[in-house]
Amino acid sequence: MHLTTDQKVEIFEKYGKGKTDTGSPEAQIALFSVRIAHLTQHLKSNHKDYTTQRALKMLVGKRRRLLDYLMRKDINRYRALISQKELGIRK
Repeated sequence: MHLTTDQKVEIFEKYGKGKTDTGSPEAQIALFSVRIAHLTQHLKSNHKDYTTQRALKMLVGKRRRLLDYLMRKDINRYRALISQKELGIRK
């Protein structure tokens, strides 16, 4: 799945600090979560696609490392991000 620029801007506006905020952990985690959800749906119908399986595991690991970083740096921002149910993140 290729996210369009408009979709990415919408994600960055909602979870980041603005339209052009692509570097904050919240924005990156939200973007990874959208991609993870898409790959998970893909793997439900294509269970033998091992390349996508590997990419999904790597993406989940990246998101986990960013969440750990955010938890170390600012626990309140971490808790606010985790409490948003539409991202599907649970601890």
